[in-house]
Amino acid sequence: MKAFVISKIANIKEAIQPLDWVDLPTPHPTGPEILIHVNTCGVCHTELDEIEGRTPPSHFPVVPGHQVVGTVVELGETAHRFKIGDRVGVAWIYSSCGHCEFCLRGEENLCPEFKATGRDANGGYAEYMLVNEDYAYRIPENLNDLQAAPLLCAGAIGYRSLMLTGLKNGLRLGLTGFGASGHLVLKMAQEMYPDTEVYVFSRSEGDQQFARQLGAVWAGNTEERSPKLLHAIIDTTPAWKPILAGMVNLMPGGRMVINAIRKETSDRMLLAELDYPSQLWMEKEIKSVANVTRQDVQECLDLAARIGLKPEVQTYPFEQANQALWELKNRQIRGAKVLEISSSK
Repeated sequence: MKAFVISKIANIKEAIQPLDWVDLPTPHPTGPEILIHVNTCGVCHTELDEIEGRTPPSHFPVVPGHQVVGTVVELGETAHRFKIGDRVGVAWIYSSCGHCEFCLRGEENLCPEFKATGRDANGGYAEYMLVNEDYAYRIPENLNDLQAAPLLCAGAIGYRSLMLTGLKNGLRLGLTGFGASGHLVLKMAQEMYPDTEVYVFSRSEGDQQFARQLGAVWAGNTEERSPKLLHAIIDTTPAWKPILAGMVNLMPGGRMVINAIRKETSDRMLLAELDYPSQLWMEKEIKSVANVTRQDVQECLDLAARIGLKPEVQTYPFEQANQALWELKNRQIRGAKVLEISSSK
């Protein structure tokens, strides 16, 4: 089968082709595994973090990609949840131990044995991939392959972030950064909290305009003051400065939720710039988001099917994965980027 692999750590701005195009043996499922013929795979900022070494693969080479939609073509001996021809998705959570204290209380995202699709196991930048059937999801019929792919990470992690804000209808929400996850959170918030005003912070004037088109009441630069103080902010940027700037825009008791597996900038001196009275005092909070649970993914898919949530997508032929990553690195983004691996519905 044809696949792209990460063979080494590389700087994407310097290595225009960070992924290697290779031939790999087509795998075969055993036990509870299923073999998926990949139709589409979303392109995520986490792929940049893997390639550039902020959350490096556990081994090389590895096939990246964790927003996978495809068709079941082969079953392991004990697989029974799906049948041949079913359309399924695979998300960032590839497996967890199932018996630690975190798994037992439904927090498998915190499991010390958590394995990530496309980082610790081969993912969806390939014609075929294996996954344990318990970590695959049935795709709702009213979502096509292109629409479903971004929901498996950008949507699911955005959904988890929104839940972690503790937001209630009528409270004000800020979104810092407006890529794949941000635009989906805005759409979710509009449906779940119809009286909530959404404020968007982005360095890109194009993103600001896009946010207004989708219904944001205000959009400005990441370091601007919002017209009103906000009850919660979800940050999806790769930098630290927007977090410090955003803390000033929080209400007393407000919460900043950081939706990022890693930050591209790790300048600890920025923490020294935190002004306690204006940015953190009055019981403001900073909370990180760690991975997703299977429940997050399923609830996101169910919500999308129920409300007709359709991501804005930019599509690329499979062979242009490196181009899609280069554009993502250089902030050439509108909605979500999706690779078309094979024929898409």
